[in-house]
Amino acid sequence: MANDMFGGLFKGLSSFMPQDDPNTKLFTLGNELSDLQQQETKLYADIGKKAFESILDNPAYSDILEELQSVQRRLKQIQSQLKAAQDEKDALEKKAEALICPECGMENPEGVKFCKECGCKMGAVVCNKCGTSNPPQTKFCSECGNKLMP
Repeated sequence: MANDMFGGLFKGLSSFMPQDDPNTKLFTLGNELSDLQQQETKLYADIGKKAFESILDNPAYSDILEELQSVQRRLKQIQSQLKAAQDEKDALEKKAEALICPECGMENPEGVKFCKECGCKMGAVVCNKCGTSNPPQTKFCSECGNKLMP
């Protein structure tokens, strides 16, 4: 979707560019080629879907259909495992950020508000203006630039 938005923006801007400029010609032709390739891919997908629907009840293709179902089951398993691994990675990163003191590097028990080694404030600093969570020791909000309370 973002690609469509930027592609449309750039296409609109190309009309303001000098049409005899080789870069403009390359840009315009590249966009046209990309659009045609996307149309071609969509048409192949449509043909494939219609062909697939026509062979669903044909016993001559039962072995291929069984293999397809097996691949689809495996795809779902892998997608689920990938999501679980990403969630686990995110949780570990979040936990590591919260446990390591940004000032002295000391590992602290979960849930502490101040480092047991140097007394530095632990955890994120939330901006009172926009609500963005910022890393400890941040003086200005990374989202709105508001001065954060110490």
